Amino acid sequence: MEPGSDRDRQCCELCGKVDGLLRCGRCRISFYCSKEHQKVDWKKHKQLCRKTKDLPTSDGKRAPGEAINSRTKSDGPSDSLQQQNRATDYVVPCMDKHGICVLDGFLGEETGLGVLEEVRLLRHTGKFTEGKLVSQRSDSSRDIRGDQITWVEGKEAGCERIGFLMGCMDDLVRHCDGKLGKYRINGRTKAMVACYPGNGTGYVRHVDNPHGDGRCVTCIYYVNKDWDTKEHGGLLRIFPEGKVQFADIEPKFDRLLLFWSDRRNPHEVQPAYATRYAITVWYFDAEERARAKEKYLTGAAEKAVKVDLNNPSDSS
Repeated sequence: MEPGSDRDRQCCELCGKVDGLLRCGRCRISFYCSKEHQKVDWKKHKQLCRKTKDLPTSDGKRAPGEAINSRTKSDGPSDSLQQQNRATDYVVPCMDKHGICVLDGFLGEETGLGVLEEVRLLRHTGKFTEGKLVSQRSDSSRDIRGDQITWVEGKEAGCERIGFLMGCMDDLVRHCDGKLGKYRINGRTKAMVACYPGNGTGYVRHVDNPHGDGRCVTCIYYVNKDWDTKEHGGLLRIFPEGKVQFADIEPKFDRLLLFWSDRRNPHEVQPAYATRYAITVWYFDAEERARAKEKYLTGAAEKAVKVDLNNPSDSS
């Protein structure tokens, strides 16, 4: 909530209530006491909203009545209503058509910087270890992947903002569940926090889930402030199955990337010449995961977390 004289004038546009207000996510001027009052007042309020500087969603369109809880630390679209709008209006159709989806400004500047601060602290306190392959049979993994990683559940001391990020991811996927292909998502891994320490480190072309271990959606959040791909490298290049063209994803700050985890999306991390951070969560399809357990395909089992995607996370 912004300081100054505006605070004295904040009240619900519909009923005048002054407690527990939500700020309109488009114009950031008007307030409401609830999402219901925001929706009721939209026909009147949209005239003002359209005259102010709109906050676009990732596809350049603007959704009506997006609210941000003025009591949260996030200045971006982390509110559950916004996640629902983004899921139904953008993520689901984008994944259906392309199998890849990019969302910029996922948490907002303040919260994104908080996540970055926690990631840097994990590195400086020695929590990272060399990344390993799912089927580790030799010491040759450094030739394949050059990242350092640590696994985070989101409840650890000093990882509160990372936990908040994971909750926002869960909310987004929960609103997509039942609409993302044929999948019924019922859980995810812990968060893999990865650091490419520069010096030309990368990850050769690979598939996240080539053998049906249950992972169906890869979800990556980037926290690289002022990243310049021409200078720093580090592109994620995806080679969608059956397509001649590839997709280059820059690891920009506060960017969320989703794509199918199976053989439809081979991808690589090109050499990075500056420290490059990413936080990855994989979501499980219930049926494929059950089959994988029966066949003892348990490479990701120790990192699996049961998540109730039928209920909102505490972050919303």
